[in-house]
Amino acid sequence: MKRRDFLVRTGLGAAAIAIGDRLRVRAQPSAETGWRTFELTTRVEVLQSSNTTRVWLPTPLPSAPYQQTAGDTYHAAGGRTVMIETNANEPDILAAVWEDGNPAVLTLTSRVSTRGHAVDLATPSVPPPRDLSGFGHFLRPTKYIPTDGIVKKTADAITRGAGTDFERARAIYEWIVDNTFRDPKTAGCGVGDIRFMLEANNLGGKCADINALFVGLARAAGLPARDVYGLRVAPSQNGYRSLGLGSDNATKAQHCRAEVYLTGFGWVPVDPADVRKVVLEEPPGNLAMTDERVKRARTRLFGSWEMNWIAYNYAHDVKLPSSSRGSLPYFMYPQGETTKGRLDSIDPDNFRYSITVKEVTT
Repeated sequence: MKRRDFLVRTGLGAAAIAIGDRLRVRAQPSAETGWRTFELTTRVEVLQSSNTTRVWLPTPLPSAPYQQTAGDTYHAAGGRTVMIETNANEPDILAAVWEDGNPAVLTLTSRVSTRGHAVDLATPSVPPPRDLSGFGHFLRPTKYIPTDGIVKKTADAITRGAGTDFERARAIYEWIVDNTFRDPKTAGCGVGDIRFMLEANNLGGKCADINALFVGLARAAGLPARDVYGLRVAPSQNGYRSLGLGSDNATKAQHCRAEVYLTGFGWVPVDPADVRKVVLEEPPGNLAMTDERVKRARTRLFGSWEMNWIAYNYAHDVKLPSSSRGSLPYFMYPQGETTKGRLDSIDPDNFRYSITVKEVTT
């Protein structure tokens, strides 16, 4: 049973999804089948709460070929909580509110199983879908990912002469790896404003910028594509120190990836941003594109993900329920508001939130 199979649950003081019921319906994946299980705990404390204080947390994607969510428990002393579920293309959101100036402390614990995700790109094996209408959501423009103007012009130039879906996606991936760079000065994971990146000819940024550029160029080329927002949860087992979590502290470990739908192959995982991360950060740093570690990452990250990472959602232009502020470009960080305004989601020390993770055996 997926989280979305439950009705919205609300409560005063604390609320929890019934993990026991969930596990009786679907057994938790075992390590023997290649699955690893992680327990994530997010704790938020708003230091200067107000008459009304709100907090919103992203929750793990309920189900995917590479991920299964076993359940969530949450607690907000003195406040009210609600798990908001919409549809497969929008985020599940844990929302909490405190009134009358009550201290705002929220804790969410989620248990998630992941396994390595790779698509065999040698032989097409996925039958074409009978109905293409379901892909419209992943072809549309968003506020920061337009598909016209300079984005369309750039996509056309990159894919000129490329006939198949595979050839167009590969051309875009290689162009991004060759022409972008990871900018350590970018706050958080970046914004993903790809029109600005192209018009300014400034192709630096972090994962939400570089992978959004892939998504926008792919959509402009007629390929369904989506960002997948999530969190690193463990060290890399593929030998990349820069592509893993070095401790149990995942507070600043947010990471965005991407997928593109290719005829004959289905949804294909890609991550050109992590290729550029290897270039910049893999010891000793500033590696050449000809370095074997870079070449290996470049090959692996078109068609596969190492699942020392969990996914939250695919959503863009996210309007937080009951928020008095504008929409978010994406929803990957804890969010909070007081009567004075929105809290800085990429400043966990002052917002006061933490995310810890541990691998568990079952």
